[in-house]
Amino acid sequence: MAEITRPLPRLNEHDTREFWQATKNRELKYQKCDDCGSVVFYPRRHCTGCTGGSLSWHIASGKGTVYTYSVVRQSYHPFFRNLIPYAVAWVDLDEGPRILSNIVSVSDPSTDIEIGQRVEVEWEEHGELCIPLFRPA
Repeated sequence: MAEITRPLPRLNEHDTREFWQATKNRELKYQKCDDCGSVVFYPRRHCTGCTGGSLSWHIASGKGTVYTYSVVRQSYHPFFRNLIPYAVAWVDLDEGPRILSNIVSVSDPSTDIEIGQRVEVEWEEHGELCIPLFRPA
């Protein structure tokens, strides 16, 4: 019987390809507009501030703060069902982007996570890419 695995992103998607390729090297990349300075995340072809197309890639430190989170207690996907309960959180990276991820390395996500908590990236390896997860700092 095949091992149940996490659903993974497609590596051939034009806008996000460079982001996911960088995760293989444990780099958490984001874009910044060269025209207006807006931080752009998730990756795309245009700036969400001025709609310009001059974006450059930058590497985040992987450190941030929990903006908000939810504890998942029921899941129908076989991979996530084995992790219940688990936390899904919006994390504000120190460089500006807000990323949706999981908070890991906690005993009880109901009591061990709080809004404003400092976190840092932890990488889950999957062959051609890594998934950025976060743990308490």
